[in-house]
Amino acid sequence: MTPSQEYEPLDVDSLGARLAGVEILSRKVGPDASAWRVREVGDGNLNLVFIVEGPVGTAVVKQALPYVRLVGDSWPLPLYRAFYEYHALTRQAARDPGSVPEVYHFDEAQALIVMEFLSPHVILRRKMIAGERVEGLAERIGTFCARTAFRGSELSMESGAKKADVGLFSGNVEIPAITESLVFTDPYFDAELNSHTPGLEPVIARLREDAALKARVQRMLMSFASNTETLLHGDLHSGSIMATATEARVIDPEFVQYGPMGFDIGMLIANYLMAFFSQPAHRGDDPAAYQGWILETIEGTVASFEAEFARLWTTERTGMLFPACLFEDQGHSSEPAMKALLRDIWSDAVAICGIEMHRRCLSLAHNADFQEIEDTALRARLEARNLMMGRELILRTETVPDARALTAMAREFNERDVL
Repeated sequence: MTPSQEYEPLDVDSLGARLAGVEILSRKVGPDASAWRVREVGDGNLNLVFIVEGPVGTAVVKQALPYVRLVGDSWPLPLYRAFYEYHALTRQAARDPGSVPEVYHFDEAQALIVMEFLSPHVILRRKMIAGERVEGLAERIGTFCARTAFRGSELSMESGAKKADVGLFSGNVEIPAITESLVFTDPYFDAELNSHTPGLEPVIARLREDAALKARVQRMLMSFASNTETLLHGDLHSGSIMATATEARVIDPEFVQYGPMGFDIGMLIANYLMAFFSQPAHRGDDPAAYQGWILETIEGTVASFEAEFARLWTTERTGMLFPACLFEDQGHSSEPAMKALLRDIWSDAVAICGIEMHRRCLSLAHNADFQEIEDTALRARLEARNLMMGRELILRTETVPDARALTAMAREFNERDVL
C-alpha cells in the first residue's frame, strides 16, 4: 500500500495483502503476510479496528471510516480525523511516556494507524461492569491528565510552538462538532438522534424546563469552543482506557482539540460516577464495596492530578504563563497562583462532569454501564440518580470544593429515589 492509493476500507480478507508492504508491520508480526491472522474487533462508534497476529507478534490496525459507524453512511465524517489522532498520540507519548500505545506506522491517505497491541489489557469499562479492580489506576490516569494538561499548555510550551499547534489542530472541525452537539446541546431538547430509557420522561422534562441549567451548559460550551488552554484527549472515559489488574493505558484520542484544562478529567470522573450508580444492577445485593473503590479512585485521581500538576509547576514552568520573573525572582511564592488555577480547573471539571452525566443517558452513544441493565425499570431508577446529580454539579459547582465533596454527594444521591 502506498500513500498515493485511493482510500479503501480494509476488511479481514484484504488487510494482509494490502499491508504486506508495511515494513514495520512485517517486523512486528511476521514477514509472510499470508500467515497473518486478522480479526476485526472494533466495537466503538466510529472506526474499523483489526488485531493482526503472526509468528513474531501482534499489532493493531485502526482505520477511520468516512461516516459514523454507529449511525451509518447517512452521517458522513471526514477521514482526516486519523491524522489528528496520530498527532495526538505522538504528543501524549512525548508528554507522558508509556501512557499510550506506541505508534508503528501512519498512512494518511488510507486514514490508518498501526500501533502496539496491548495485552492482556481489556477496556476499563468492561472491568468495572465486572467488578474488577485496577491497582494504581488513580495515580496512573491522574498523572496522565496532569502531564498532558501542563505540558500541552503555555505553562510549559513556548508560545510560538503552542500557537502553531493550536493552528494545526484547529483543522479538526467535524469531530469537535460532534461533542458540541451531542454533549452540550442535544440532551436538552428533542434532538433527532436522542434516545433514553423508558420511565425517565419526568426527569428529562425537569432538565429541559430549567433555563438556568441550559444557560450554564451553554456557557461551558462557549469555553469548550474558544478556550485553548491545552491539548485535550477530548473523549477520556472508561472506554478509552485499557487496563490489566496492575496497569492502565489511554487510547483513542481522535476527539483531540485544544480546550479547557478541566475537560478531560471532568469527563473521566463522570464516567466513573456512572459506573458507581450502575453497580446495584451489576453487583446484586452487595454493591457497596466496589462502589467504595470507585469513589476512592475518583478521589485518588484528583489527588494525583493536583500533586503532579504542582510538581510540574515547580520544575517545568518554563512557558510565558506565571513566569518566575514575576514571582520567585522577586521573592514571592507562586503557590497561591497555582492553587487558584487548580481551583478554576476543578470548577470546570465539575461542570463538565455533570454535563457528561446527562449526555450519556439522553443523547447518542450511551454507556454500557447503564445500557446493559436489562431491567429497564431498574435502569431508569439508577439513571435518574445520575441525571439529578449531574444537574446539581452543573448548577451548584461552587458547593463542590473538592473531590471528597463530590464523592459525598454521590453517596447521598445513591440513596435517593428520584423516580
